Amino acid sequence: MRRERVADDIYVFTSELYAQVTAGAIITPAGAILIDALVFPEEAKSIRHFIENRLNTTVRYIINTHYHADHTFGTCFFENAVVISHAMCHELLLTKGQESLLQAQQQNPRIFSEVTIRLPQLTFESGMMELRLGGKTLQMSHSPGHSMDSIVVQIKEDRVLFAGDTLMPIPYFVDGDFDIFIESLKALRNGGYENVIQGHGEVILRGEVERKIESDLEYMDCIYKQVKMAMTRSDPVAYLRALDVEQCGKSRIPLNGGVQELHIGNLMALLEQFTRREDALKQANSVG
Repeated sequence: MRRERVADDIYVFTSELYAQVTAGAIITPAGAILIDALVFPEEAKSIRHFIENRLNTTVRYIINTHYHADHTFGTCFFENAVVISHAMCHELLLTKGQESLLQAQQQNPRIFSEVTIRLPQLTFESGMMELRLGGKTLQMSHSPGHSMDSIVVQIKEDRVLFAGDTLMPIPYFVDGDFDIFIESLKALRNGGYENVIQGHGEVILRGEVERKIESDLEYMDCIYKQVKMAMTRSDPVAYLRALDVEQCGKSRIPLNGGVQELHIGNLMALLEQFTRREDALKQANSVG
């Protein structure tokens, strides 16, 4: 696991075991706040060891940016921390989260046998929620699209944003909603952030943030047009599977080359969405 200090008292932890997923720690005189907790027990325990033994403090709160396993499985290793999330995260952890854990334990019992799902104790549904601790103010905002429970977290005093999976090397909405995701990306414009921590991948520095957001919006526009084009072809799926992510302005390199797979997932999800809409329209016209 890679550790990076992005401010005097803010650390970012990047997994070396799964898809460069990130977690963060904000250290205050009153204790630490953890944002996400990674997926593999050994990395979550390593974060805890660093905070307790190197920084001589304890984790008071954990904020889950969304329910996906790669961000939440490690939460159970901070049993005394209060867990915070969007209200939808609580419901999704009860259903999809439990299913994901059962599958992981069946496939890798040695690794995941001690993992349990920890449900959030504090939640919010709309607007924003603020957490104040030891001179730090963390502002949580709903940012759906990647998943419908996704949130972003800004440390106001440092102008550092933990974007969860709203920002990744490539937008990914297979478990979310294409149109809503676009609105969440637009909401991040002109934030004046010093650093932005993506849910996966490298930290985005101040001078790169606005360009990153615009690049993601351009990507979304590109795949929209490409899926519309595919629907005019005899084999839309074959057309889209041949579409390289670089044709939509994104590099293949990040996430150890896994970006292309995410890109194809996006295309298939959007094709399914458009097909459902078209079928519903045809059915409505036939009834009329």
